[in-house]
Amino acid sequence: MSPANILIRHVFIFLVIVLFFMWSCYYDNEEYLYPLLENNCDTTNVTFSSSVKPILEQHCFSCHSNSTAAFFGDNIKLEDYTDAKLRADEGSLYGAVAHLGSYSPMPKGAQKIGDCKISVIRIWADAGAPNN
Repeated sequence: MSPANILIRHVFIFLVIVLFFMWSCYYDNEEYLYPLLENNCDTTNVTFSSSVKPILEQHCFSCHSNSTAAFFGDNIKLEDYTDAKLRADEGSLYGAVAHLGSYSPMPKGAQKIGDCKISVIRIWADAGAPNN
């Protein structure tokens, strides 16, 4: 076997190994792989501070907090009650998380949040979005 053939053979083996490792590494969304079971959906006592804000913190603040909204969240802030109420009153908070009609589906680039959490936001908004 000539030196050129040996070199080509080694390069080919190297490329196969590199391609194997490239295809074996992937990233999956944890929420998609391990969805939370929502068997205990309690919507009897929905409040902003204990029900809605934790949902916003978990799913929205990465783009819509006071410090990130200008860069990632189209300047839509949800960190403060006043900002969340504004979006709830205009219907865009529920419309976005429920993926309704003309609203931009949120969270952007991620799967829809669970039905229970969407119901909590709807119940709070339908009650007038109280500061409780």
